Formats: sequence, structure tokens, C-alpha cells
Amino acid sequence: MSLQIKLAALAESLKGDLFYDEKNTAHQTMRMAYSTDASVYQELPLAVCIPQNINDLKTLIRFARENQTTLIPRTAGTSLAGQVVGSGIVVDVSRYFNQILEVNEKERWARVQPGVIRDDLNAYLKPFGLMFGPETSTASRAMIGGMIGNNSSGLHSIVWGDTRHKLLEANVILDDESEVTFKELGEREYFAKLSEKSREGEIYRSLNELLTNKENQEAIHAGYPKSEITRRNTGYALDMLSDVSQPFNLCRLLAGSEGTIGIITEAKIKLMPLPPKEIGLLCVHFEDMVECMRGNVVALRNNPEASELVDKYILDFTVGHPTYQYNRFFIEGDPQALLIVEFRGDTQEEIAEKAEKLVAELMAEGLGYAFPWITGVEKTNLVWDVRKAGLGLIRNLPGDSQPVNLIEDCAVSPEDLPAYVSDIQKLLQEENVHASYYAHAGAGELHIEPFINLKTAEGRRQFRSILEKTTDLVLKYNGSLSGEHGDGRLRGEFIGKVLGEKVYELLLQTKSIFDPNNVFNAKKIVNTPPMDTHLRYDHVTDASQIKTYFDFTKNESILRLAEKCSGSGDCRKTEITGGTMCPSFMATRDEKDTTRARANMLRQFLTNSTEQNRFNHEEIKDVMDLCLSCKGCKTECPSSVDIAKMKAEFLQHYYDANGSPFRAKLIANFTESQKLGSLVAPIYNFFATNSFTSGIIKSVVGFAPGRSLPKVHGTTFSKWASKQKKSRNKKKVFLFSDEFTNYNDTEVGITAYKLLTALGYDVIVPKLKESGRTYLSKGFVKKAKALANENVALASQEVTAESPLLGIEPSAIITFRDEYPDLVDADKREQARLLGENALMIDEFLVREIKAGRIHPEQFTAEPQKIKLHGHCYQKAFKLVDTTRELLSFPSNYEVEVIPSGCCGMAGSFGYEKEHFEVSQKVAELVLFPTLRKTGDDYLIAAAGTSCRHQIKDGLHRPSFHPVEIIYEALIKK
Repeated sequence: MSLQIKLAALAESLKGDLFYDEKNTAHQTMRMAYSTDASVYQELPLAVCIPQNINDLKTLIRFARENQTTLIPRTAGTSLAGQVVGSGIVVDVSRYFNQILEVNEKERWARVQPGVIRDDLNAYLKPFGLMFGPETSTASRAMIGGMIGNNSSGLHSIVWGDTRHKLLEANVILDDESEVTFKELGEREYFAKLSEKSREGEIYRSLNELLTNKENQEAIHAGYPKSEITRRNTGYALDMLSDVSQPFNLCRLLAGSEGTIGIITEAKIKLMPLPPKEIGLLCVHFEDMVECMRGNVVALRNNPEASELVDKYILDFTVGHPTYQYNRFFIEGDPQALLIVEFRGDTQEEIAEKAEKLVAELMAEGLGYAFPWITGVEKTNLVWDVRKAGLGLIRNLPGDSQPVNLIEDCAVSPEDLPAYVSDIQKLLQEENVHASYYAHAGAGELHIEPFINLKTAEGRRQFRSILEKTTDLVLKYNGSLSGEHGDGRLRGEFIGKVLGEKVYELLLQTKSIFDPNNVFNAKKIVNTPPMDTHLRYDHVTDASQIKTYFDFTKNESILRLAEKCSGSGDCRKTEITGGTMCPSFMATRDEKDTTRARANMLRQFLTNSTEQNRFNHEEIKDVMDLCLSCKGCKTECPSSVDIAKMKAEFLQHYYDANGSPFRAKLIANFTESQKLGSLVAPIYNFFATNSFTSGIIKSVVGFAPGRSLPKVHGTTFSKWASKQKKSRNKKKVFLFSDEFTNYNDTEVGITAYKLLTALGYDVIVPKLKESGRTYLSKGFVKKAKALANENVALASQEVTAESPLLGIEPSAIITFRDEYPDLVDADKREQARLLGENALMIDEFLVREIKAGRIHPEQFTAEPQKIKLHGHCYQKAFKLVDTTRELLSFPSNYEVEVIPSGCCGMAGSFGYEKEHFEVSQKVAELVLFPTLRKTGDDYLIAAAGTSCRHQIKDGLHRPSFHPVEIIYEALIKK
């Protein structure tokens, strides 16, 4: 019987989903999405399973045992050493094994399933005054199962500890499908386990024999890192397990075992009280990396909560970044290295005193040149966000030489760091390689990422050589090869060298004791393949041969833009953490619906496709299907992987090869249909609103029955504006009559015109073409390009910084700023750039005028009004929501609360489409709809986006208003 037939039978026996079929596009999409993680490795798995229950897991174990394959347990997939990359069956427990089962507030522990996200857990625990301490930089998506697998630590580990020491108990399924609980055992319990006639008893007896052998004990004592190194995750934790001063607990071995000895179904974890409320960060600036490491030793003498390194590379990549440019407020000069030292206490005076003492000690030793002191949760979070984004930020490095996870997890004693870093610098200089240095200086573990071109033979030689030479340094300082990222398939082949061949034999025995048939994550930690095989890149692709309609020059090419995805999984955060990216993943919790999966899919086909049109692949279409083009990834992804832009590019190429669907063309030509409708508005609106006729229209077009069709206004905004008397006001502004305002939201346009006129502006509605947004959203880039060229030619002569182009609909006006400079012909790019700089949301303009003192509070009512504000996705992407909040708060007694929502789910036509309606509603139900249901009628709901207002109307049958409508009502009319 073929393996495909066996897999088909397996799929029938599971309650969850199994993706395995080589001839099925959806199945291939899932397999490719799971072929990589945050490491440099890539290997197509045999299958991907999303199990629903424990019986599914047992069935998978039986199948793997009987068919000589292996199971690869996976949660968030942010592993850096290839732990979840392999040719077996990937078992993703993140979707269904994600429950918080119990919290014991008195005893400070919780029982959770492995798919619970660390930050989401802490949000749940906050009302109890408790938290789970270990804190990876990926904590917004890292899950407890993965944290156990890697023994995660994080930036506060010197105080908050690592996962191993927080794991009290674990429910585990063994290779014979038996369910066992690993926990602390007293002497009597331990000997009872040894006498059990079961698979568990067999494991305990074999381990007991291994650990009580004197020769083995001596090898373990001699081979493992010195005890003061807390970041110690090389191999299996036999040193921890053989420590007779502690009660025996197999959880110590389970933590850091990378899913190679069993599958965790539940964990009992130790909690800690919330830290003191007052927080301060001393951001010590250094001109030299080794000097910084010497400063770190001084810092540790002062018992900080954390001491973390950020280097110049990371800092430089925050310059001009759409998000992190706003986090640079604490940087003075051009430091080579920053040491971020955190102090906490019950009062500001207490922590300030600690900081002052440290500054005095540093200055006495001539260390550091600037010492900014940052306090308060809001500002300190901005500083920490730069540190946490390091992995993604350095992926903005241009060229094929990119930072690689290689020696980023080696740990030594903090006292040895100055000498160790000096040695590493010499090693890299010999290899003619630069590197970024960042992270856990306080724990003696720096994430040192060399810049290597893995697409070349020389790069792959350097890849191996640098790790080999670094192992010599690890031995020199009696350090740990792996601190918290694990061995995986990256460092496994060097464990014998670092711990000794005798210890490596013990690790092989340990794996065999638990898993003699390699059921669990084979070829990780032990018996790993060569570390320079199965890499994401194995050859150079001439990206210049990939012709595009957009200009991707500033990203080097569309391929380089896709390659910028580090796999760090920022796009897997949930609505609990917040943000916009990625709405489809938040709704479905499917890996294929992440920004990461979309970038990886494009990268794989653009690199390896043999088609003349490399975009012509159904798998790309499948993975792009639920992308709402929200632009959240453009700013929230540290690497700025702009999927919305790449999706539009892909669709145009796909249409070139396969033709374009009727509905896509209909939506793209929205302006034309609305133009015709406006000529016979009463008739059009009857057909659009009558339940019978609109039902037929929706059925024919493929729109959801539960969605209302937009009505057209009796006149267009442009026509109305042309009939207005010329103003005598001196300051001239241009008000863009976009395709939505002109035909559907005409009243909003009229209100904006009246508001600007009343505030003293001469309003001109220029004769421009539509923005092209509908064409871009459906992938008709060639048509959008033609419109962009026309609009730039028409507007660039008149629009200036003094007389800007103002927009009402965010998606339309931001097209001028975002897409046009990369869309127009080469000879118009500079004009487009200047036009984009002067194309403003009306909210932006009014706030600028308020700050310039040209609009005054006394012009508006003093009556109280409460407002809930939902920001459009593009406003969020361009950091404009706070600007709208400022505008709405300008009337003296107006109170504005920004709803912490991401995308509303409508996303232009997405929410209309029958097959997307359910996801559209799920997105709305994440935050927006639940918040508004709890909002009283005394609140006004503000939403600048026409799609957002339509979603609220259809979903909640409640009116919402454009901000200009609210501000105009607040204006005292003369």
C-alpha cells in the first residue's frame, strides 16, 4: 500500500485536519507553509496535521511508529535552529490545544495546554496579580509548548527565571500512546516508578541505570557548562536530572528536549507576582562593544531586573522605519552599543536612586558616554520594543548577505563576555564577516548574528567554519553551545565536541530510552543532518529577470522583499496583544493565513519556479486569498514585509497568465458602475435595496446574502462642489473627490467642504481621476498605473505644501502617498513622491492648522460629547489614528476613546464576497463589534473609512460617522 493511500486512511481516522495530498493545491499550500520556521532551514514535510484532541495525537503516534516516519510537534513555529523543520508529519497543536485550564491564585500555579500564548496567558493572569515569568522577545505569539521545548528564558531571565524552573508538571504522551505525568517525585514515589511494569516504568529504570553509573556521572560533571551559567540548553539536561540535591522531576529533562521524547498535552507552571509597578530604564551609550560588555559587569553588581544589549545595526534600521522611527527618542549621538538596564521598585525615588548609583559607578570606571533615564510604562515599552524587534529589524540589511542564526545562542559567564566578544570579533574579522550583537548581556548570552550570503558556496563555507571556530571559544570559556534557542538541526553535530563524546553517547541513549523508533522529532539534538544542508537558499536567483509593474527598487526586488521575512512570526499575535497585523490569521488561526506564509510562498516560487511567469501558481493564489490588504504588515512587521503590495503585483501577473474573473473586474470598475448608477439614482437604489432584486444581484455577482449593497447619492460631490460660489478665503486647499465620496458618501464630502470653508479656507475640488484603489485591491495594477500617471500629471503642478491635497477616504488619499511613487513611470517618480508628501488626510491637515494656531477652541461648542473612534487600517499603518483622536478631542468637552481594534473585516470588497463573508465577520467580532455592543447610545461612533462604516451598519445596525461630520456638528455656525 502506498504511503499516500495510508495517509488518506489516516486522514479519515482523525477528527482534526491532515494535509498530505501531493495533487491537492490546498494541501500543497499547507505543506509549503510549514516547510520552514524562523531558522535558515527549509524542508517539505510529508504532511501537516491540525489535531483536535488527544485521540488524534495517539492516532498520529501509532501511524508514525508503524510507518517509520516522525512527528514534528509545533506551536508558533518561531524556532531559530530548525526544530520544527523536517520531512515528517508536522503536528500543529496551536489551534485546538490552547485553553487555560486552571489557575490557583493561592499556590501560584496554572494548568495550561501547550498552545496557550505567553502574553495572552499573562493578560488573563493580570487580574489575579500574577504572571508567567519567562519572556521571549516573541512572547506575543510564543506558546507554552514551544517555550518548554526550547527552555525559553527571555530578557528578564536573570530575575524571572527560565521555563525549566517554572515547569512543575507535564502531561505527556509517550511513544506507545500511554499518557503519563512528569512531576516532582519523593523517594518512595521514585522507587515505585522503578517497579512499574509499564512503558513509563521502563523509562525510569533505564534512566536510573544511566544516571547512577559512576563513569557517566563523572562525564556529565566534566562535560556540561560551569554551574554559574544559567543559560544552559545544550543536549538533554542530564546535568540537571542528576543533581541529587533536588527532587527527581522528569520535567527538567522535558524542558529543552525540543519535542523529541514525547508530546505535551498539558503543563502545570509556576507563577510569580506581578513586578513592582514603577519601572525605569537606564540606557547606557557606549562607543565600543567590548566596553559595553565591561559596563554590563558593573550593571549586574547593582541587581537590575534586566541588562540587555542593542547594537548600532539595530539602531540604524529604526531610522525611517514606519513604526520604530518613533522609538528613537532616547538615543543620543551615534552609539556603537546600548545597554538597557531595567530597575523596578515601589517608588520612582527608589529606582532613580539605583540608577544614579549605577551611573556613578560607570563614570568612575570611565564607561559609557550618555545615560538617559526613561521612566513610565508607555515610554519604557517603546524602548523595549526596539530591543524585541532586533531579529526582524536587521533583516532590512540590503543585499544577499543577511544575518543568520548560527552562533546567536552561545552563552558564557557575564564576567567572561568582554573577552569572549573580543575573541568573536577577531574570529569574524578573520572570516571577513560583519555581525550584529544584541540581547541578553545580563545572562551572558548575546545573539550574535553574522552577515553571510548563504546563496553562495563561500557563504556556506563561512556558515560551517564560523560555528566550528566558535565551539572552540565555548570550550575555552566552559560555556554553553545553546542557551535558549536550542540545538535543533543547527548545532546538534557539534554537541559531542562541546560536551564530550562520552556525554554525546549518553544523549543518544537518552533519546533511545524514550523514543527508540524515532517517533518524535527525529534528527534534532542527536543524529542531526549536516548543519549546512536543507537551507532556504542553495543558489543565486537573478531577481532582475523577474519583471514587475510596481517599482521594487527601494526593496532591491520583489524577491528581496519576500526574503526579508525572518519567520519571527510577529504576524501570529492575537487580538489580545492588539495591532492590525494579521487580521485573517487572528480570525482563522491558520498558519497559511499569516504574513509569514505569504512571504515564504512567494519566495519559494520566485526562487524555484520553472514557469516563464513565476507568479503563475495556484499555491500563491491560495495563500493570498484571505489577505485583506490592510497594510498592517508594512509597518508592524519589523522587516516591513509589504504583502498588500506584493499581492497586487501577484494578481496582475496571475491575470496575465489566466485571465481575470468577472467579479474582480466588476469590483475594480466600481467607479464606472456608480457613475452610471448616479445618473438614475432612484432606480439604481431601488434595485440595490429591494430584498428581491438585490438578492438576485448578489447571487449573480457572488456577494454574501447578508451584505447590503451601497446606494448612490442623487448628485455627485464633484457636481455639487462645481456649483458653489468661489470663496474669498485666502488659504487655498485642494479637496480630493475620491471614487467613494463622489458617488456614495456625497454628504460626507459636502460636510468636509462646508467645514473647511467655515474655518477660512478656499476649497478647490480638482478635476482628478479616481485614485485607483479599487483596481489595486483586485490586482489590476496596469490600470491603476495608468490612473496614477494621469493624476500625478494633473495634480503635481498645483498641489504644494502650502496648498495640499486633502482626502476624506483614507484608502483613496493614502494611495497617493503609498503606492503612487512606486507605481508611476520612472520619469514621474520624483513628482509622485512630492505629491505624496502633500497628500493629507483631512484630519492631518486640520490638526496641523490647530497646532499652528489657525483654528481655535472657541470656534467649537463647549457641550460634552463622548466618542468611540475606530481607525481605518491605513490610518493605523501610517500612524494617523492619534491624529484623528486629537482632532475629535479639540472641542473642549469632547472625550474620545480609541477602540483597540485591528481591521474591521470589511476591507473594501473583501467583506462583500460570499466566500469571505464569514472571515469578515470573525475579524469584526475580535474587538470592534464586542466593544460597540457594550457602547451606550450616548456615544458617537467615529470611523473615517467608508468600508468600516458599512461593516458597522450591516453588523450592528448602528450609525457611525466620519470625523469631519462630528467636527462640523461641533462647529459654532455663524
